[in-house]
Amino acid sequence: MISNSIQRAQKKVEENNFGIRKRLLEYDDVMNKQRNAVYSRRNHALFGERLSLDIDNAFSIVAESLVSSFREQEDYEGFKLACIVNFGMDTSIAPDEFRTSDEGKLADKLYSEATKNYNEHVSAISRDAVPVFKNVRKTEGDHIVNVIVPFSDGRKTINVLAPLDKTVETDGKELISSMEKSITLAVIDNAWKEHLRAMDDLKQSVSTAYLEQKDPLVIYKVEAFQMFNNMGTTLNKDIVSFLTQAALPGQEHKNEIREGRQQKTDLSKMRANKEAIDEAGQDYGANEKDYFDPSGAAVKQEPVRVGPKIGRNDPCPCGSGKKYKNCHGKSE
Repeated sequence: MISNSIQRAQKKVEENNFGIRKRLLEYDDVMNKQRNAVYSRRNHALFGERLSLDIDNAFSIVAESLVSSFREQEDYEGFKLACIVNFGMDTSIAPDEFRTSDEGKLADKLYSEATKNYNEHVSAISRDAVPVFKNVRKTEGDHIVNVIVPFSDGRKTINVLAPLDKTVETDGKELISSMEKSITLAVIDNAWKEHLRAMDDLKQSVSTAYLEQKDPLVIYKVEAFQMFNNMGTTLNKDIVSFLTQAALPGQEHKNEIREGRQQKTDLSKMRANKEAIDEAGQDYGANEKDYFDPSGAAVKQEPVRVGPKIGRNDPCPCGSGKKYKNCHGKSE
């Protein structure tokens, strides 16, 4: 009877644990689908596959979004301001045309204006960058392989690593490709990190939905889908906005264009020393000298050896002939 009771209790515990794991897997499946979509787009930028197509799609999606949202609100001034913010240009669409024309035609016209403006913008960047790259080769020598160029949209700066020789040979086209790649990767990574935080908050907030007789997983899937769509819209706007407004550093900041080297870690030179710990801001307590010597080499810590305990009435080990409690044991 006792054995059967134990088996039934164990079976219930295992079933409960299985249900918990199954539930967690269903939550993870939602995140996994989103992760695959984001990583697929990130790989396009990382390896250069379909990057130009993704950027072109982003221009088209942003144009359709602006026309649809502001047309619904009948806000022409807001539409013009949004064009400046997102595309870095003032649209030629007139107020009457904005109110009466078909949304599809308006979106196509805005897309054509935005892409034309962007092509002119990157052509100007290429013309300005090539002389600077040639000057770097002339002044710094032939050992320079890559150059770091800080691109800014007026709010934040992203460093772009571009090959010097290939940029000069292609009249700046290689720099534009590197710029598009670096900016797209930076924006995707930042948006994905923020989305992961929001998804964690969502998972915590839906956990009490069962109190309202609702399935938390269903609510999680619906809200996660909406949040992912919102992230995609914001992602496209951020990419387009940064690309269309990215600019080379001004004349007073030309020295910021410098040699770029890929960092490599030399394990043979890695050592733990007191100076490195101080720079890192780590506090190992007052006894850090016991672990490191001034030369920088790690000091092997000796084990603490404990001898037999001395009784209070035993002879003191110092050899005085007195009892331990009357000699060195007075302080205890």
